[in-house]
Amino acid sequence: MEKWFVAAKKADFERWAKEFHISPVLARILRNRELTEESQVERFLHGTLRDCYTPWLLKDMDRAVELILEAVEQEGKLRVIGDYDVDGICSSYILTKGLGLLGARVDTAIPHRIHDGYGLNEHLIQEAAEDGIGMIVTCDNGIAAAPQIALAAELDIKVIVTDHHEVPFETAEDGSHRELLPPALAVIDPKQEGCNYPFPGICGGVVAYKLIQALAEKTGSRELTEALEEFLELAALATVCDVMELKDENRILVKEGLKRLKNTRNQGLRALMEVNSLQPERLNAYHLGFVIGPCLNATGRLDTAGRALELLQSKAKADAMSAARELKELNDSRKNLTARGVEQAENYIAEHHLEQDKVMVIFLPEVHESLAGIIAGRIRERYNHPVFLLTRGEEGVKGSGRSMEGYHMYEAMTAVKQYFTKFGGHAMAAGLSMREEDIEPLRRALNAGCKMTEEDFVPRVHIDVPMPLDYAGEEIADEMELLEPFGVGNPKPLFAQKDLTFLSGYLMGANGSFARYRVRTPEGSVKQLVFFGELQKFDLFLDEKYGPGSAAALYGGGACLQVSVVYQLGKNTYRGRTEVQYVMQHYC
Repeated sequence: MEKWFVAAKKADFERWAKEFHISPVLARILRNRELTEESQVERFLHGTLRDCYTPWLLKDMDRAVELILEAVEQEGKLRVIGDYDVDGICSSYILTKGLGLLGARVDTAIPHRIHDGYGLNEHLIQEAAEDGIGMIVTCDNGIAAAPQIALAAELDIKVIVTDHHEVPFETAEDGSHRELLPPALAVIDPKQEGCNYPFPGICGGVVAYKLIQALAEKTGSRELTEALEEFLELAALATVCDVMELKDENRILVKEGLKRLKNTRNQGLRALMEVNSLQPERLNAYHLGFVIGPCLNATGRLDTAGRALELLQSKAKADAMSAARELKELNDSRKNLTARGVEQAENYIAEHHLEQDKVMVIFLPEVHESLAGIIAGRIRERYNHPVFLLTRGEEGVKGSGRSMEGYHMYEAMTAVKQYFTKFGGHAMAAGLSMREEDIEPLRRALNAGCKMTEEDFVPRVHIDVPMPLDYAGEEIADEMELLEPFGVGNPKPLFAQKDLTFLSGYLMGANGSFARYRVRTPEGSVKQLVFFGELQKFDLFLDEKYGPGSAAALYGGGACLQVSVVYQLGKNTYRGRTEVQYVMQHYC
């Protein structure tokens, strides 16, 4: 069962409400987002790009700019090496186009997920040497590629690393950590020691954006400065798709990027919106993370991410539309494969009794390795445990991990690094390669080292404000828009009301997959409540609480069932009519 918690953070809500012309309810929600100072509230509500941090605060930024400008002046050949996910694709696009606008002789290499694996490898370095590349600029990778970068130096290739992942470290006998930075000429990663960047939670796309911003400021290039408008769109997309917290600078970047995306000139992005029937004027963070992003990701999963990069680089609408349709078809195929993989994972958990494990290690040798991260994420959501999903690759076992609050996945993996041939990541997600014979020892070691208790695995529902539906009207629903964009670190607010009486229910959707309920509030008014969750689970809850047939009676229109609910508040427009919408999220 879930545990419900009501946020009890304190502030002068009436004063905030008066100063910022908002309701006390919204003031409470802002305080629940860890805002304590009025300057923070002002920045949250009205922050602009001027409130973002200068790129020059990133360690080694000045050195990287100097080296790149020197290479451009000497007409050396540069190569951007990215990654095959959305963040890596967007980063590669930003750096390649940005450096090209500076006059650089630049091309791009994105590793193939199956043949190359994540990040730099010896093959990519050797290939760069054969092609006469004088400088490699990484994006969204490189921080853990010390041997490969050392090889590049031996081959007289200069390397600049731009990354955002955790820096590898070794633990001394006294328990202290010592960073293991790669031997690049410049390393830009906000997570490294000695970096004074105020907000290290940015993605690879934002690091790339900051590098181009610094180059634009240093050179005064008008073309590069104008291109930053487009690059902001890609940085916003990368931030959402790499599941970065929408706090601090990230919130501003995504908010401003969304404004520009609604009128984007990028033919590839426009085509993706069109083939997915998205209305640009109504675009939000959800569409980035769950519609556009997965289409770009699908190429790196089932084909080559180079196709996604080519889509973004499309000049003609016809070419962009053709590529976008292919990406959508790939993503539809990926959805079907994912559904089958999740079912196989459920069966594996049952057969191996993994419900007893704190850390779930699931081995599905036949699942396409590119789907491991998605499946791990789905299982993590369902069981509220850290999950590693392993598959059989061309060279041994490959896998992805997805974590939860309270379990730093990268640190946990570092403690048992002897079982990996390669690994990297951060607190909430990771990738790995290993030997098949080490799977069971890894499972035992991860569980032995996990300090979480049974209490930690109970799902927690954090309620922002207990609020009667009668009070949650149009004015407060309008205010919810001030909190957008929503995402990790800035979730949609949750409200709660006790003892709603469920009177009737109506199944909706093509397959009856969601429902609308008539409910009576304790104050006596009747409201409509929508539920998009698991209907069978809710029906079972009703039958267990009120007796067999209770759910059937509800849908028959003859019920009188008291349920306490946690809900979200918003507005819904259907056939030109806009109304307040209450969406049930949890119940008891």
